[in-house]
Amino acid sequence: MRRPRPVRPDRRIGRLLALTGAIGWLASFQLTVDDWRLLKDPAYRPPCDISPIVSCGSVMSSPEGSVFGFPNMLLGLGAFAAIAGLGLAVLGGARLHRALWLALNTGALAGVVFVHWLIYQSLFVLGRLCPYCAVVWAVTIALFWYVTLRNLRHGVIPLPAAGRSVLALVLETHWILLAAWYGVIAVLALTQFREYGSSLLP
Repeated sequence: MRRPRPVRPDRRIGRLLALTGAIGWLASFQLTVDDWRLLKDPAYRPPCDISPIVSCGSVMSSPEGSVFGFPNMLLGLGAFAAIAGLGLAVLGGARLHRALWLALNTGALAGVVFVHWLIYQSLFVLGRLCPYCAVVWAVTIALFWYVTLRNLRHGVIPLPAAGRSVLALVLETHWILLAAWYGVIAVLALTQFREYGSSLLP
């Protein structure tokens, strides 16, 4: 019996790029549709407006929803489409140039910094949670995490010899560290909105 061929690391990252790109694009598309409907009809209530706290409409209509002078979700439509395309190319056997991996990592870094600024604004300034925005946050964090680990492992990002043992440990516990990252954000949200949650209890 023939042994199954081992899965190449780049195929794993290709699947991740395709999946995060597709999920992020769909969430951005839904936000774009809801924003367009709100512009046509200010009385329109997006389906994700579930409560005074869980609400997409109030977040989209805030200044934080259009940081660069246009709706943030338009950035997502373009960026996530490109990411999904790169993922499909890698799955199809394409070998991306080092410069492209570095550009992708730089873009993911900018995205994760922007996402954490939006998380802060959402939790501590607006006091609202947008479910579709949270999906974008989650996939952006995963994208940055795994593209960075891939580039460190393959030497795209130079790593001193002293850091290789740390990288090996991180690679062994990558999903635990990612879960902890998500956990910190979840704890911040639960802490910030604990009074509202308590008001719902009998």
